[in-house]
Amino acid sequence: MWTLRKVLFAFLVSVLVVGAFMPAVVEGADAPKKIVWKSSGHGPASDPSQIYHDLLCKAITEASGGRLEIKPFVGGSIVPAYKEVDAVHENVLQLCYTCPMYNLDKWSAAGLISSRPGALAGEALRTWFNYGGGADLMNKMMEGYNVMTFPGALSPLPEEVFFHSKKKIETVEDLKTIKARCMGDAGEILKRMGMATVIIPGGELYEAMKRGTIDAFEYSTLASNWNMHFNEVADYVYLSPVRAPSDPQVFFVNKDAWNALPKDLQLLVQTFVDRFAQAQHEYLVYESIVALEKFKKAGNQVLKVPAEVNAALAAEADKFYAEKVAKEPPIFGEIYNSMKAFGEAYETMK
Repeated sequence: MWTLRKVLFAFLVSVLVVGAFMPAVVEGADAPKKIVWKSSGHGPASDPSQIYHDLLCKAITEASGGRLEIKPFVGGSIVPAYKEVDAVHENVLQLCYTCPMYNLDKWSAAGLISSRPGALAGEALRTWFNYGGGADLMNKMMEGYNVMTFPGALSPLPEEVFFHSKKKIETVEDLKTIKARCMGDAGEILKRMGMATVIIPGGELYEAMKRGTIDAFEYSTLASNWNMHFNEVADYVYLSPVRAPSDPQVFFVNKDAWNALPKDLQLLVQTFVDRFAQAQHEYLVYESIVALEKFKKAGNQVLKVPAEVNAALAAEADKFYAEKVAKEPPIFGEIYNSMKAFGEAYETMK
């Protein structure tokens, strides 16, 4: 079985067939000026999203012949974790790869294009983002901020683990006995259902569980969570697509830095971001299948979320979003209704 590093190395080799992009080597006074960007992921070094982010930076640097060097940084090393988009706006970073829901402090609609109840599943989400107007709507949401994105920049990733938990979840009432790390809209919805929810960076979850600060948490896919050794701090692994049918992450770029790039480098960046974002999704689909068996062999109980809990969460989510559409800025309803209509159309093919 191929390891993550082997798969990524093979992928990196394949995308570095750069005849279509590689400029001729020019030396002396006529050599183009080297451009240097800083880019940050949002997670620790062991997170596959961070690994893919770092390899993307390396690939673009090499494919550009060094004309565009993108220096990669792990989450929290340049700015506090989850503040990456703010740093891109301020041009401290020129690029970042993070979850839209970490920006609810700026845009209430950011949680819609994220791991949230009622969201589109992976394939449908990326299709909506690339072809159904999703990227344009996100840019409209960010108007007035010196940040942009583009089609191909979203990696949907497979559905998240519902919860890793020390406590068993059998009824809706059980949620009221649990203190959990739960981000974005799902955290707000579960709080409405009586659960105590908190915000904790992913890199701190292992210790938070060991210390008893929290009883349960969501983070990412089975594959990512296995690499974080979460099997060691929680007995139960609860699975359901209802809370987070996908775990989207998006590349954001500073507008001024982007506009300053020559057109060929813009094309190179877009092409490589598109390929790496899709490759990460496919890889994690496969590795999550493998990780499921690893959690079982490690002694974790892998369980489906009870139907009662799924139904209650879905119903509360519908109420939550109906209220939000009525009171939030118009862009919230535009994004929500666009995703909903696309999802309904997508389901007609099933």
